[in-house]
Amino acid sequence: MSESRKLAAILAADVVGYSRLASADEDRTLARLRALRSDLIDPTIAVYNGRMVKRTGDGALVEFRSVVDAVRCAIEVQNGMVERNAGVPEDRRIEFRIGIHLGDVVEESDGDLMGDGVNIASRLEGVAAPGTICLSEDAYRQVKTRLDVSVSDLGDTQLKNIAEPIRVYSLRVGTAAHAKAPVTPGLSEALLSTAAPPQLSIAVLPFANMSGDTEQEYFADGISEDIITALSKLSQLFVIARNSSFTFKGRNVNVQEVGRNLGVHYVLEGSVRKSGNRVRITAQLIDATTGGHLWAERFDRNLTDIFAVQDDVTQQIVDALALNLTKGDQQRLATEQTGNLDAYDCFLHGREQLWRFTKAENIKGRELLQRAVEFDPKFAPAYAFLAFANILDYANQWSSSWSNAMAQAEMFAARAVALDDRYPYAHWALGIVELYSRRHEAAICSAKRLIALAPNLAEGHENLGYALHYSGKPEDALRCFDRAMALNPYYPDVYLHFQAQAMFQLRRYEEAIGVLRRRLVRNPSTDVSRVLLAASYGHLGRFEEARREWQEVFRVNPQYSLEHRRKVLPYKDPNDFELIVDGLRKAGLVST
Repeated sequence: MSESRKLAAILAADVVGYSRLASADEDRTLARLRALRSDLIDPTIAVYNGRMVKRTGDGALVEFRSVVDAVRCAIEVQNGMVERNAGVPEDRRIEFRIGIHLGDVVEESDGDLMGDGVNIASRLEGVAAPGTICLSEDAYRQVKTRLDVSVSDLGDTQLKNIAEPIRVYSLRVGTAAHAKAPVTPGLSEALLSTAAPPQLSIAVLPFANMSGDTEQEYFADGISEDIITALSKLSQLFVIARNSSFTFKGRNVNVQEVGRNLGVHYVLEGSVRKSGNRVRITAQLIDATTGGHLWAERFDRNLTDIFAVQDDVTQQIVDALALNLTKGDQQRLATEQTGNLDAYDCFLHGREQLWRFTKAENIKGRELLQRAVEFDPKFAPAYAFLAFANILDYANQWSSSWSNAMAQAEMFAARAVALDDRYPYAHWALGIVELYSRRHEAAICSAKRLIALAPNLAEGHENLGYALHYSGKPEDALRCFDRAMALNPYYPDVYLHFQAQAMFQLRRYEEAIGVLRRRLVRNPSTDVSRVLLAASYGHLGRFEEARREWQEVFRVNPQYSLEHRRKVLPYKDPNDFELIVDGLRKAGLVST
């Protein structure tokens, strides 16, 4: 049998506690593992140009052309597993250990790999903690200047059956690894810094619903979200977004693990018990680096005192962390609230429906929010989210009167701002309306006002990025998206599309392709990302790949219309959209 030697990046992975899972329910475990392979693992390996060398029962050995690709693939898989394990009991979760090494291997004629390079990768996987990635020093050297990754140096480690100790680095997952880019002058460094989270950083976990009624889940979630919004107003704190904190909903979590995954020093957790006109809220602030409790308290109050309780929790956190609030911080915290509990209840329930981003839930959410403003015609938050419901109708054509939805959205957003100019989400909704109405400078101003009110609200940096992108300022837009991703490490996959759009606008087509392929792993049914991918291939002369993606566009959405996108997307300069059309034209996919 002939063989050849080469240098390769090797990834070894296996399932933690597979024998225990299989003995408890072998059929279900095998079915879940097969589903993970087809839906997550194999597509992700393909995106990063990996070659499956062999499967080893519950494990796999994969070869990559670069360590960067191997690490990105591993991070994508581990982040995907966090999402898939959300809500799954701890004893039934499938978790992977991954080891990566760059070394010399022997490739046999049948494609199998042998040698120390393979052995070291396998032994690194064996010392990795569940859900983590261990890199050899040779592998880490290749990525430390090219990817933004956070590692723990485990020192020289004696691996089984490996003669010499090897320096091992454990990679923290929970955030995507991004290629490092040069700093672009433009917006304020303080506003858009993508530095590591500071010492004063916090995540608020979704409060547990202790009411014994699953129908009250929205109420507990709403309390948590309102506390996140309040803390996001404090300029001294780095606050993780709701989307990322709620990844841990329903899980029996280890707070120190949460701190590592979200990159924060402190974690707030608690519970809500609502019964009649009484509510009990417990909250505790924990140092995620030590597991020690800094503060804990129980509040037994009338429902009419719910806003006072939220203010108390915020103030207790401020005191426990010894924050010296500026006058601006204090003013931002002093927001108006409704005195009508029915209005607040409808608002919490309606907002929760909107966050599910489906047509049916959007209709239900809009109806609840409409009831909220009927209960209290001066309740700004309800108007802000009513505007958002109409924006979703417009963007997705979800209602029979979707063409009028933007006018409705503008009316509601303007009303929210007029009622409470300090409510961040009022400016969030208004900024989106202004952008899609092609009032670009006004949209940028609304986004900056939102950031001034809540410096740590990911939606503010997201809004500013969108407005800058469509205004023809893609480099500044990328900086905003980086900041939004830092605040929201388990960010929605649409962030990747907008990041790629800005790269595309800068003619950085290869980078755009890499980001778009990552989005396709997370959301295979996206049509817009496939169009942008086809256009990127067209500009690079990779016409066969462009045609393949163009065919996929109409497989996932037979009604896709390039002309409709031309009308809807709010580009200030129409030529920016025509750059997409030009890429498709080069590949012979469109004639106009």
